[in-house]
Amino acid sequence: MLLALYGHPFSSYTQKTLIALYENATPFEFRSIGPDTPQHATDWIERWPLRKFPLLVDGERNVVESSIIIEYLQLTHPGTVRLIPADPMAAQKLELAYAWIDAQLATRTWAAGADFTLADCAAAPALFYADWTHPIADAYPHLRAYRARLLARPSFARAVDEARPYRTLFPLGAPDRD
Repeated sequence: MLLALYGHPFSSYTQKTLIALYENATPFEFRSIGPDTPQHATDWIERWPLRKFPLLVDGERNVVESSIIIEYLQLTHPGTVRLIPADPMAAQKLELAYAWIDAQLATRTWAAGADFTLADCAAAPALFYADWTHPIADAYPHLRAYRARLLARPSFARAVDEARPYRTLFPLGAPDRD
């Protein structure tokens, strides 16, 4: 079955995914979301009620979020251009980011200081999933403790719990934790 990509050509996230598909000449059908294509919008909303794009459909599998889509394509529909380096350390530079963030958190309870802020709202999901793809090593105790504080925070714990039914959508496989 041909891949289908739902999105809008003006969306930077859709463009990011289109570039990856174009780089490898991956066959797909683009289903633009707009007033001229109500059938695409109806199908897109049925497949992804959160109404974010892009959405990649591969058979019965729906893959969302541009970076995750590109990782998924690399694993399931690789082309001649490797968009994700073979070396996992080069692929995301997470180890360098972990080290930097760990040092920043040495004197802070939350991302921006003593109070929970917008920075923590933004960091929580990114750090949550980053640890799934590249676990935070024991060498970063401040970062590990920060992630634990985030998971213990009722607002984030609720968001994590509400997302549990969708863990099968995580293309790399969700770990049996958190």
